[in-house]
This record gives sequence, C-alpha cells and structure tokens, in this order.
Amino acid sequence: MRSWPTPDVPVLPAGPSRPVRVTDTVTGASLPVGGPERASLYVCGITPYDATHLGHAATYLTFDLLVRTWRDLGYDVRYTQNVTDVDDPLLERAAATGEDWRALAERETDLFRSDMTHLRVLPPTDYLGAVETIPDVVRAVERLVADGAGYAVPAPPDAADGAGEGDVYAALAADPAFDVADPARREQRLAEFAERGGDPERPGKRDALDPLLWRTKRDGEPAWDGDALGAGRPGWHIECATIAARTLGAPFDVQGGGADLAFPHHAMSVSHLRLLTGAARPVRAHVHVGLIAYEGHKMSKSRGNLVLVSRLVADGEDPMAVRLAVLAHHYREGWEYADSDLVAARERLALWRAAVAQPSGPDGAALLDAVRAALADDLDAPRALVAVDAWARCAVVGEVTGPSAGGMGTAVGEPVDPDAPRLVRDAVDALLGVAL
Repeated sequence: MRSWPTPDVPVLPAGPSRPVRVTDTVTGASLPVGGPERASLYVCGITPYDATHLGHAATYLTFDLLVRTWRDLGYDVRYTQNVTDVDDPLLERAAATGEDWRALAERETDLFRSDMTHLRVLPPTDYLGAVETIPDVVRAVERLVADGAGYAVPAPPDAADGAGEGDVYAALAADPAFDVADPARREQRLAEFAERGGDPERPGKRDALDPLLWRTKRDGEPAWDGDALGAGRPGWHIECATIAARTLGAPFDVQGGGADLAFPHHAMSVSHLRLLTGAARPVRAHVHVGLIAYEGHKMSKSRGNLVLVSRLVADGEDPMAVRLAVLAHHYREGWEYADSDLVAARERLALWRAAVAQPSGPDGAALLDAVRAALADDLDAPRALVAVDAWARCAVVGEVTGPSAGGMGTAVGEPVDPDAPRLVRDAVDALLGVAL
C-alpha cells in the first residue's frame, strides 16, 4: 500500500546527543527509547470508514515528533503503520450506505493520506493494509493453533460453505505474561473488551477474554483463503502483531496509538507477539496519546462529534495552525477542543512567521537546544512551543524573556545573530514539523 509524499526536512547543526525518554503506559516509568544507531516504531493506523478527525491527528502528530527527534539524532528509523482495510465497522458502514466496501476503504485512505500531507507528517517506512498481509496472518494463526495457543470454536449458524471448523481464538492461558487474575481487574477488562470490539459472551470460548484470530466466512461478507483455517478474514489484534513481526521483528522500541488502544488491542497484540517471536518483552515501551473531547464527549465516529482535518483545511484553515493547535497539548493529556484553540494557534503561527522574517534575532543555537531538550523529555511539545514563543517575541518586539519563557534570556540591546531567523525556521520545520 502506498503512503504519502515525504516533506522536505532541513538538516540541523549537530548538538548534544540526548536520549529520547517517553512515559511507558504499562509501568508508568520514564524510559529511554531508540539508539544508539537505530530506532523502531509501530503505530496503529486507521480503519478507513470515515475521515480523519483531530483525535486521529493528535496520535500521528505525536509519533511524527518522535520520528523527527530520532532522525535529528542521526538514528536509522524504521517506522511501521497499518491500515485495517477490512473490519466490521468498515463493512457495516458500506452496507448502510450501499457502497462497495473496497471503494469506501480506498476513498477514506486517500483522504487520510491527504490529511497527513497537509499536516506535514513524515510517512512510515512500511505502510501495510490488512488485506495485503492476509497470507502472513494465516501462517501466524496456523502456528498458534499448532502450538496450542489457538483453538477453533464451532462455526455459527450464519457461516458460509467452506468456512472450515469455525472461528479461531487465541488461548490467553498459553501466555503466562497476560495476567488478569485479580477479580476486580478482570471485571474492568471484560467491560473494556466488550466496549472495544471484543465478544466476551461468545459461546464455546475457553475464556471470555480470548480474542479472535480468524473469523470464518459469513454469508455476504468478504473472505480469503485461510488454508487449513478455511475461508475467512483476520482478527484485529493478530493483524497488527503479524505486521509488526514482519517489518520490525522483536523486540522493537515503541508501540503507539490512542489511549483507547492500550486494552485490549495493544495488550493482546503484544501477547500474540510474545508467542510468535519468543521474545519475553517484544515492545520496549508502550506510548499512548490522550483522547480529545468535543461538545462534552470523547471525539468519536460513532457519536459524530468530529472536528475533521479535511473540513478545516477546505474551509481555509492553515494546516500549520491545525498542527500547532494540537501540539499545544502534551500528548498524554486528554483535552477538550474549542474554537479558541485554533485562534491561539493562528496567533502563534503569525508571530513565528513575523519573527523569522526579521533580518536578525536572538541566539538561534540556544533556541534549537531548548526545543531539542523539550522533545527529548517525553516529547514535551508545549514546552518547545513556549521556547519558540519567547524567541519570537524577542525577535519581533525586543521583549525581555527569562527562564520561565523557555530559557532564552535575551535582553534588549544584547547583540543579535543575523543567521538566527534561518536557523530557527529550520529548527521549527525539522523538529516540530511547522513550515514557516
């Protein structure tokens, strides 16, 4: 599957080699990720049945910062993203609208590519759809079954001819590291599993939490040759595990996505990876992005309370303002979008552009170091933005700044650097992805 064009990224002067630290969702610990020469990242992609909203954008902008920071450190970055181009929500939307599911998936994937291009997100190294990786999934499921970590549940009444023995599920009991023995925790997990695509009530499962590996063919649904599994299509968690294993191997540095993917999706895909690769810790750090609300509720396709990137751009909004509106919030922070976010972002963008248009400015190297330090510290984009604000105000109006405004500390009358505007423009572009 093709991704989208790579924006030009300026090369910055070498600086201190600070390891990037992120907050691991599983342990809460601050962990260094990437290096000393290579770095690897898997980010869960879209299910293409509707347009990209700001919640999606927040996820991909977060990991764009990570990739940009790694590349600035000189790492060889391997970045994988998937597209779940066959799944229940997609098929349900296609049936409701009377559209062919393949046309719907391609149109919405194209729109996503356009949104990522507008926002200047660096494309992944590997961009793979579920459909094109089905042969890999079949082999992975067959292996889990052969190892006793997968089992068939008798086919349901609506199964089609040639459907094999039935749906295939992962036996979570085969993975001792998947621990939900605590009764209170188990009840919470069962509720989350049901809410987020699981089927805890399915008869015949060994454990209510066991996730689907292979859905046997139903009448009226698309299906693919599953060899010994029979005709059908992949489960969601095994799709991501298989693509990650194929492109990154194990262990890899970061698995990322929205906060609502931490369980069950990421927990179960990592469980599959443990069993498929033999790695006790196939992912070094799990990084999850806080959810964005709008009109009092989490932004979601099912509720329809969406602020769409494509709509904002079509209405004349500068994509760089949209990017800045999102980056003004730390990635782990859940927040509620308001029109004032875009107003503030427009004002910030105008200030920065006025500043880099000046013939000279305060010390650009100090600003570059401040932005690098902020991003190395758990991708602290708000801190980086404040540092650029301080530099820009000083460049435009000679405002005295201090440590609380990003550490620039340039006073009126202090010598200024004629090369600073160019360096700051390049730093903001390369590290924050904002074209000035």
